[in-house]
Amino acid sequence: MRHLGLTLTALALAAVTLTGCNKSASPPPAADQSASTAAPTAMSDADKAKALAALPAPYNTADLSNGESKFALCSTCHSLPAGAPNMTGPNLHGIFGRKAATAPNFAYSDVLKASGWTWDAARIDTWITDPKVALPGTKMTFAGLKDPKDRTDVIAYLMVMTGFKP
Repeated sequence: MRHLGLTLTALALAAVTLTGCNKSASPPPAADQSASTAAPTAMSDADKAKALAALPAPYNTADLSNGESKFALCSTCHSLPAGAPNMTGPNLHGIFGRKAATAPNFAYSDVLKASGWTWDAARIDTWITDPKVALPGTKMTFAGLKDPKDRTDVIAYLMVMTGFKP
């Protein structure tokens, strides 16, 4: 059993390395944490549809399935459910309306701390297009999502899954 735990830890570290996530911000979750800890809280399709319909345009017409699929790139570094641990990146629950670099227990870059940003859909869109261009000096190494439709879908998915209140 110990060998299996070490193998899973090695696989998790390999996944973080292969995705190019920021490896210096926080350690990956401990091997004894279940994979479901980092997964979004389960919502019924009806609840997702209702939450999607309540979003402002253009997010209310987004493709949540595509957003979830594209967010898989982010989920190797970020958790979504309230109370889930920070990973290589901070937990994103409640991100909308939150001042940048203020999620507890996470070591942010000095440039993000000094940015004065508050996370909203427009800021997140710019950020996930290419974090290194949006804020030179950031520790986030994500290459970005170049397709505007993919970004809209991811932002809508984040809104639905992280407690966004229109």
